[in-house]
Amino acid sequence: MASHLARIADREGIAYDQDGLHIIAQKADGGLRDALSMFDQIVSFSNKNVTYQAVIDNLNILDYDYYFKLTDAILTEDAPQTLLIFNEILNHGFDGSHFIAGLSAHFRNLLVAKEPATLKLLEVSDSIRQKYLQQSQKASPGFLLSALNISNQCEINYKTSKNQRLQVELSLLKTCHIASAIKLSQLGSVQIPSATEGVKKKTS
Repeated sequence: MASHLARIADREGIAYDQDGLHIIAQKADGGLRDALSMFDQIVSFSNKNVTYQAVIDNLNILDYDYYFKLTDAILTEDAPQTLLIFNEILNHGFDGSHFIAGLSAHFRNLLVAKEPATLKLLEVSDSIRQKYLQQSQKASPGFLLSALNISNQCEINYKTSKNQRLQVELSLLKTCHIASAIKLSQLGSVQIPSATEGVKKKTS
């Protein structure tokens, strides 16, 4: 769909970047009519310059960079920075439901990016695909599956939660500690001889 929009832009003499067109295609979710409507709206808004920034501003979409920055903080178990980034997102007018849905999609994309065979399933521009590829190398599949499970559960519970912000913050804090939990579970799987076993060996 992004390539179809690019052909229209070329024909109409409209400037664009690939990142912007891919965002429109994602937002349209397969609906060509919706994509064309959004495209026309942004063309008018941006004075015929459909940039990535113009698209996310006009469609009220969270910047990819927030999710990459947030995931970097999570991978280093920097809980305070994680909460500060979420607070910054809220201050920009995005609600927690919008945010957590995007975070789930981000973790899914990182999982997809870990395998060369599935990398093509990422419906993003080449520059964003490269960012996913690089960040995916920093996280294990186990970490990403656990993170995706936590964020997905948060999405399910969000609407019925009496304290929605706390619901998201707790999910972020849990995600920050996945790496430590994995390490502990791995240590727990190592067979450590008991004190009595040691005595038996000495006396035998």
